[in-house]
Amino acid sequence: MTTWIVLAVIVAIAVYVISLYNRLVRQRQMVREGWSGIDVQLKRRFDLIPNLVETVKGYMTHERDTLAAVTEMRAQAGNVPSGDVTARAQAEGMLGAALGRLLAVAESYPDLKASNNFLELQNTLEKVEHELQMARRYYNGAVRDLNVMVESFPSNLVAGQFGFSKEDYFEIEDASERATPQVSFGSR
Repeated sequence: MTTWIVLAVIVAIAVYVISLYNRLVRQRQMVREGWSGIDVQLKRRFDLIPNLVETVKGYMTHERDTLAAVTEMRAQAGNVPSGDVTARAQAEGMLGAALGRLLAVAESYPDLKASNNFLELQNTLEKVEHELQMARRYYNGAVRDLNVMVESFPSNLVAGQFGFSKEDYFEIEDASERATPQVSFGSR
């Protein structure tokens, strides 16, 4: 009888460890899925920027520095490895700030604000920024759930044994870069 009890306890522990392992795998996959969603939205924004810059360039002959800053920040953001969450967040924050400055300067050009092409690009950028915010929120939630499991007892024992580790949040360090670029060009 004692053998059966010991065997039942061992089986129960094994089932529990397998369950924890599977939950950790599921959380890790959710983090990867979340990062993929961010990556897709960043790519959409990255591809939209040249069109926006070209549209604005014809109207803004005196604002070359602003256009150059957006182009430079886009290039820097494009050179950051996709897996480096902290560096990617920092580069994307700087790009967002440069876009915000570009759109703020564009406010001074009534002909530009009336351009259908510019208005369409502005609306698309607004949608991309909204979807990017949702993707960041999903990713950070998945990271939080994984990190809790990696740090909590007894799942931390399983996580440590099988090489699960904490993930970085997608955060922007400079508070001024946290703001979504202002993309509203309606009447004041």
